[in-house]
Amino acid sequence: MPDTRLLNCNEMSRILERLAAQLHERHDTCDDLMLVGIERRGADLARRLANRLGERLGHGVLLGSLDINLYRDDWTSLVGKPHIGQSRIPESVDGRTIILVDDVLYTGRTIRAALEALLDYGRPHAVELLVLIDRGHRELPIHPDYVGRVINTSRQEQVDVLLTERDGEEAVLLRAAS
Repeated sequence: MPDTRLLNCNEMSRILERLAAQLHERHDTCDDLMLVGIERRGADLARRLANRLGERLGHGVLLGSLDINLYRDDWTSLVGKPHIGQSRIPESVDGRTIILVDDVLYTGRTIRAALEALLDYGRPHAVELLVLIDRGHRELPIHPDYVGRVINTSRQEQVDVLLTERDGEEAVLLRAAS
């Protein structure tokens, strides 16, 4: 089965603009907000959202990134050793509203790991979840607060988000699982 292009560059741009508008509407000046992207593509999307919010607000928004590899519940079953990256949390999370950003929400296990990693940095006032794609099939009771697009998939399919800074193109693809 050939890949199916679900979103192109223009559609992704419009979705990110809408998500930035929703964040602005819900959090007004965004003074106590910190966007934290889950490495790798979630961090890329968080950077883009921070830029869009900064343009709307006239001031920057705190931006961090989170590497969750040590917190995954499947790392012992992965082929090879997990690549451990670096988290970057620019200021204390205590009392802040954290917007956790990821590219694809599937079973919820990545988000569980991210919450665990985030709480090692302190106690936020609240944590909200923003995802570009929600593909369903949750195994944990995790639901996004902001969703770019809901895409119905089977467990035999895979959703890939391609970003220019990592992949040289912008697209969301649906692929048969390999």
